[in-house]
Parts: sequence; C-alpha cells; structure tokens
Amino acid sequence: MGEPPPPSPSASAPAPAKVYYEGCPGCAMDKKKESRKGVPYKELLFVGITTFASALPITSLFPFLYFMIRDLHVAQTEEDIGFYAGFLGASYMIGRGIASVFWGMVADRIGRKPVIAISVFSVIVFNTLFGLSVKYWMAIATRFLLGAMNGFLAPVKAYSIEVCRPDQQALGISIVSTAWGMGVIIGPAIGGYLAQPVKQYPHLFHEKSVFGRFPYLLPCLCISLFATLVFISCAWLPETLHKHKGLERAVEMVEGSTNQESTEPPKKSLLKNWPLMSSIITYCVFSLHDTAYAEIFSLWTVSNRKYGGLSFSSKDVGQVLTVAGASLLVYQLFAYRWVNKTFGPIYSTQISSALSIPIIAAYPFMTHLSGIRLGVPLYIAAMLKSIFAITRVTGTSLLQNNAVPQEQRGAANGIATTAMSLSKAFAPAGAGIIFSWAQKRQHAAFFPGDHMMFLLLNLTEVMGLILTFKPFLAVPQQYK
Repeated sequence: MGEPPPPSPSASAPAPAKVYYEGCPGCAMDKKKESRKGVPYKELLFVGITTFASALPITSLFPFLYFMIRDLHVAQTEEDIGFYAGFLGASYMIGRGIASVFWGMVADRIGRKPVIAISVFSVIVFNTLFGLSVKYWMAIATRFLLGAMNGFLAPVKAYSIEVCRPDQQALGISIVSTAWGMGVIIGPAIGGYLAQPVKQYPHLFHEKSVFGRFPYLLPCLCISLFATLVFISCAWLPETLHKHKGLERAVEMVEGSTNQESTEPPKKSLLKNWPLMSSIITYCVFSLHDTAYAEIFSLWTVSNRKYGGLSFSSKDVGQVLTVAGASLLVYQLFAYRWVNKTFGPIYSTQISSALSIPIIAAYPFMTHLSGIRLGVPLYIAAMLKSIFAITRVTGTSLLQNNAVPQEQRGAANGIATTAMSLSKAFAPAGAGIIFSWAQKRQHAAFFPGDHMMFLLLNLTEVMGLILTFKPFLAVPQQYK
C-alpha cells in the first residue's frame, strides 16, 4: 500500500496566533473584546455620558438667544435680533471647525482619552463664562473658545467603534449619535426652563441675586456642574489606541486583519478616499440642515404671532424639546437597532430624510392653530423630526468610520468634524439672516413670511437626500 497523501497546506496550517503587546492599551482592549461576547456596557456608558455632556452647551442657548440679544442691546429693531443671533450661534461652530483636524490628529497620536477629557473640561470653563457674558463680544468670544477647545466628536466616534466587536459597531456609533442628539435637544430644554429665573420663578430667585444680574447663568452653570462630574468619571475611561510605536500594522498582519474595520490601504490619503469623502459631504449637508432647523425652530416658536411665530415663552420651547428628547431615548433603546438591522445605514438614511420633508413643510401652517389643536401636531412633528435626524447622522457616521483603518480614524473624524462644523457655522448665521428677512415679508405673494424660511430648509434636506444615492455616495466594502 502506498503512503497516504500529505495534508494540504490549508488543512495543516495552524490559525495565525494573535499577538498582544504588554502595556499597550489598544492591545488590552482587543484582548478584552476577544474574551467578551456581550455588549461593552461600561465603555458605552462612558461614551454616552461624555457625549451628552459635550453636546449640551451647543444648542442650550437657542431658547433664550432671542431674549439675550435683546438684553445685550446690539439690535437696532426687533426684526434685527435674528441677524445678531445667527452670528452668536455660529461662533461655536467656527471655533470647532478651525480646531477639529488638530484634535483628531492629537487623538491619533496620544490617545482618545486625553482629548475627550480636555474637551469636557473646556465645557466647564467656557460655558460658565458664557453665562456671565454682559457684552455681545464676550458672548461671541466665549462661544468661539468653547468650540475651539471642544475636540470631542472626532475621538469619541473612533472610540465607540474601537470598544465594540464588528457586529456591535452600529450600536456603538448609534450611542454617540443618540447621546449627541439628546444633548442638542435637552440642552435647549435646560436653557428654556432655567433662563431668566427671576422672571420665571420669582418666588425662588430675587432680582438682586447673582441670577438677577446674570439672567442666563443658571442654565450654563447647571450644564457645567454636570460636565464636572463627567470630567471626574473620565479617570476610569479605558484607552483604545495602540501604542507600541509603529507595530500596529504588524499586529494586524499577524491577526489576519480579522476585525474587518477597513477596506482601504492604511497609508492611502484620506482626501483621496472617496467612500470617506462622499459620506462626509453628505453628512455636512444634513448637519447644515439640522443646525439651521434647531435655530429656526426656537426663534420661530418664540417670535410674535404677528410675524408668523407662535408667541411661546422659552419655557414652552423647552417643554417641546424635552418631549422630543425623551422620544429619542425611547427610539434608541427599543427601535434603532431593528431599523439598522432591517434597512442598513444607507436605506435608513434615505427613508428618514424623505420623511422629514413633509414635516418641515407643515410647520408654517401651525401658526393658525392654538391650544390642543396646536400642541398635538407640534409635539408629534418635533419628536419625529428628532428621530429622523438622529437616524441620518448615525447612518453617515457608520459609513465614515468603516471607510478607514484605526490609525487614520481620529484624523478622518477630525476632517469630518471640521467640515461639519464649518457647515454648522454657516447654518446659524444663514438661518438668522433668513429668519430676519422672512419676518419682513409677511405679505409677499410668493411663499410669504415663514413659508419661505421652511421652504429653504426643505431644499437642503432634498439636497442631502440626493447625495445618498449613487453615483455620488461610494459605499465601504462591508456594506456592498
């Protein structure tokens, strides 16, 4: 009898051994993910609370922005308030746009954790100073510095991917998007309920107290106190960046690239990575729309009915946005994972964008309603708009983070944050100018008053929707 044939190489070759470097936080996280099959609840809790704290001050000023500009005595007429409000709202995004790429590169070099901690600390300092502003220039300066020092978004998106196994990445990035979305919704609720406390709660606050002199300090102070607790909790935040000095690629080669986090060569220029850049451009258009919507919604609801608004108080606006934030939490806990699993990031983005259009178109007609006939459709519209917005943001963020390897993820998110911040910087200024212009054309024949304002909002939504289709949007390999 002849000897049996030798085993084929594929049958006899052992699986490549995984190498973990002692003292490397990235390797420690990879080892932890390998041994843990469940959801990383502790790490995602840190992601959620730090993201929430960082997002709170971004839009917390919107409910009282109209009154703050009036009290700062920079607007010549009531119709000009929106003009100055727009530039104040834009100052944060200008600062963040200038510094985001820098913070993304820093996060790729020294780690995600230090940048996250610095960003949360900047909220404590500059948000408090904004509440103490008594001059327009001081308000502009503190908001600009708050944006420039808050390099949070780029590293936390990378972090949320890196603490999760591949099948959990949608959950990780959705935690960021949902916590961010809740922050930019609950922030205005805090601003609405706590601004001008002497006027809203005269039985609790005296006009000669510090909150009488600084009527917009209380909401800023509450956010800063929460950020202080979150900053302390950052001490327990585990790092995820590989720090074994140039051996990251060797580790990935030994491991056989099992994490499937990228389809692009690691040294490929980010600016030539079209799956990344196309998703960033789409993300920027949606971000411009969402920021303009947030400012216009708040200004529209508090403006007088004779100008097409709803004559709400800042407390009324805060209540609407609180309900919208609560609906966002319910959606995240019980519905989003099913939506992502069923439709994927691309289709869910397209569907949510298309459904947002009729909601926005309905807003200007609500000014003719009152009482419960106004409350029911307004609350439903605000809740649905928030849910659709967070679905779009999550979908485009997933596409961005899966278009690059880990060593480029911080820089990639930095580019995305810079581009998004610049679009968001233009949005409040543009929205404020458009709001002021719309209020002066109440009797125009073509889309009078606020009808024109919401029409322009819808045009940006339609533009974003068009960009989610081929041939513009290039899809990372794992979604094909």
